[in-house]
Amino acid sequence: MKAFSFSRVAATLALASSCFAAQAQEPIKIGFVGELSGPQAPLGQDQYDALMLYIEQQGGKMGGVPVEVIREDSQLKPDIAVQAAQKLIENNKVSFLTGMTFAPTAAAVAKVATDNKVFAIGSNGSVNDMAGKGCSPYVFIMSFQPEPVVGVLGEYADQKGYKRVSMLGPNYVTGKNFLDIFKRNFKGTIADELYTPMAQQDFSAELLQVASSKPDAVFVFYPGGLGINFVRQYQQSGLGKEVPLLAQGALDGTNLPALQDSALGFITAASWAPDSDNPQNKAFVKAFEEKYGRIPTMFAAYSYDAAQLIDSAITKVKGNLEDKDAVRAALKAADFPSVRGSFRFNNNHFPIQDYHILQIAKDDKGRAYRSILTTPFKDREDPFAKQCPMA
Repeated sequence: MKAFSFSRVAATLALASSCFAAQAQEPIKIGFVGELSGPQAPLGQDQYDALMLYIEQQGGKMGGVPVEVIREDSQLKPDIAVQAAQKLIENNKVSFLTGMTFAPTAAAVAKVATDNKVFAIGSNGSVNDMAGKGCSPYVFIMSFQPEPVVGVLGEYADQKGYKRVSMLGPNYVTGKNFLDIFKRNFKGTIADELYTPMAQQDFSAELLQVASSKPDAVFVFYPGGLGINFVRQYQQSGLGKEVPLLAQGALDGTNLPALQDSALGFITAASWAPDSDNPQNKAFVKAFEEKYGRIPTMFAAYSYDAAQLIDSAITKVKGNLEDKDAVRAALKAADFPSVRGSFRFNNNHFPIQDYHILQIAKDDKGRAYRSILTTPFKDREDPFAKQCPMA
């Protein structure tokens, strides 16, 4: 009788152990929400490709647990981003959201994540309020807050002795914000402040006005296809040979394959570049090029770091994602080797990091790429952190 009871107990324990093991191997679901169609699709694709590269390198697991990625196209529309995030949370039961390519859709996803107490690890877009009074215990931004990444260009313009700068950008909230940041950080005079419709492709009238103003330099924010058109027309107008161009958006890595020699010598800024000198970045760039046949952009780099962050948090909590406080603490610790080198989170869950001035140059294969010229901002935080009530 005792032997029989022992056998039954042993069998029950074995079955329970087997069920627990099966449950423990249920995949952790990650929702990717990004721009995957239209002119801005290359940015979202780079984010997605870097995320999948990292997961592939880990054998399909994070923290030793299988992961499943479910992606949604936010189409650069906040209402679509909201629907996508809600679907991923309610129907797919994701534990993390990531991607968040542009500011308007990133803000929309962040709100849905916060309302549902799901962690959002954004790898590009953000708005000022997300770093300040609207900061969230559930939102972590891996890229940058716009103030220092644009402000460093204003400081560079001062260092170069530019006294008069013309500014151009698209007429929407982010365009206005970027130009305003440059204006606040530049000590000289703004010769022109021109805003163009989002759909405008011909900048000839604006370039004629800039030429007549005779500025020492030009600052622009034109993302995606707008940037390609603007830089080409800037060169064709003759301004490219006479007036230095400082740009955000227009000279990102997704545009350079189309621009090539048209962009050489122009200036931009970022907290990462393909030639960032640390072992983890060299390994990342090599692996990304081998898999996808192109130079990774900053969108890929920040997304790769987002994947590393999620992995580090899952590892720290041993796969127990029910304890939200423990997961939050693990994310805040940022215990991973960033491709940027120096990286840590501020109280507002935005990075404290270095910001570099980059010049467009050619690599050893003759391709245009963003190369570090100088690093004016070291270990820089954004000014909105002081408004964030989180400790």
